[in-house]
Amino acid sequence: MPEITVIHIALLVIGLLAGTVLGWVTRGGRSANEKTAINAGWQEQLQAQRNEHQRLLEQNKSLMEQNSQYLASNNDAKMRASELSDALKEAFERRDELQRQIKDIRGNLEIAVTERDQLHSDMQSQASKGDSIAAAMRQKDEKIDKLNRELDNWQDRLPPLVERFRLRNAEAQELETDLASALERVAALENMIGSEQTRVEPVDQDALRDCMEASNDPMEDAHVDEDVEPEYVAADISAADIGVASDDLKMIKGVGPAIEKTLNEMGIFRFDQIAEMSEYDINRVARRLKGFHSRIYREDWIGQARDLLDQKASGQL
Repeated sequence: MPEITVIHIALLVIGLLAGTVLGWVTRGGRSANEKTAINAGWQEQLQAQRNEHQRLLEQNKSLMEQNSQYLASNNDAKMRASELSDALKEAFERRDELQRQIKDIRGNLEIAVTERDQLHSDMQSQASKGDSIAAAMRQKDEKIDKLNRELDNWQDRLPPLVERFRLRNAEAQELETDLASALERVAALENMIGSEQTRVEPVDQDALRDCMEASNDPMEDAHVDEDVEPEYVAADISAADIGVASDDLKMIKGVGPAIEKTLNEMGIFRFDQIAEMSEYDINRVARRLKGFHSRIYREDWIGQARDLLDQKASGQL
C-alpha cells in the first residue's frame, strides 16, 4: 500500500476546495437563472392580473351602464303600467256604460219588434186595400214617369226652340217686307204659265208664310191619290224665286226626291215646317201622298225634323 504523504493530503484538500467552489459557482448560476425565470413568471402573472383587473373594471362599467338603462326602462315600464292601469280603468267604465246602453237598446228593440208585429198584422188586414192602392200608385208612377220623360224632352228642346223662335221672329219681320214683292212675282209667274198646263190658286198670306213656295215637278216614287182632288196645283216656283232659304228634306228618313218635290209643291221647304205640322197638316200631306198617313207617324217625320233642327241650330249641319 502506498504511503499517504502531506502532498497527497494537500492535493486532496485543494481538490475538495475546488469542487466545493465549483459547486457553489454552479449552484449560484443555476439559482440566478431560476430567480430570473421566477421573476419573469411573476411579471407575467402580475401583467395578467392587471389585464384581468382592467377587464373587470370595464365589465363593471358596462354592467353599471346596463343597470342604469334597466332602471330607466323599469321607470318607463312603471309609468306605462300606470297609464295602462288608468286606460284599463276607463275601458271598464266604458264597458259598463256600453252594457247599460245595450240593455236600453234591447228594451227599445223589443218595443220596436212588438210595434213591427202589430204593423205587420195591420198590413195583412189591409192587404186587399193595399193592392188597389198599389195599382193606383203604379198608374200614378207611370204617369209621373211619362210626364218626367216629356219634361226632360221639352227641357232638351226648349233652348233650341227659343233660339228658333228668335230666328223665326227676325225672319218673319224680313218676310213681312218681302211679302209684297213676292206676291207680285207670283202674280207675274201665274200670267206666264199657260192655262192648259197648270192652275194656280190665289195665294194666302198666312199660308205663304208657313209654306214659302211650291213646285209642280212630276213625282217618281210617291203616289198621288187620284180619288181625292188636290187642294191646289202650285206653279213651278223654287225657294230662290221667293227669296227664302230651304232645307234638304231628303235627310229625313222616308223622304225621297219625288216626295220632296211633292212637299215642295205643297209649300213645305224647311225642317221647321215639318217639325210643327199639326194633325190637319198631316192629313193634308196624306191626301197628296196615298197611303202615307201611317208612314208619317211610323217613320216619325216630325221627330226627325226636330232632331235635324237641333243639329242645325248647334252647327252640326
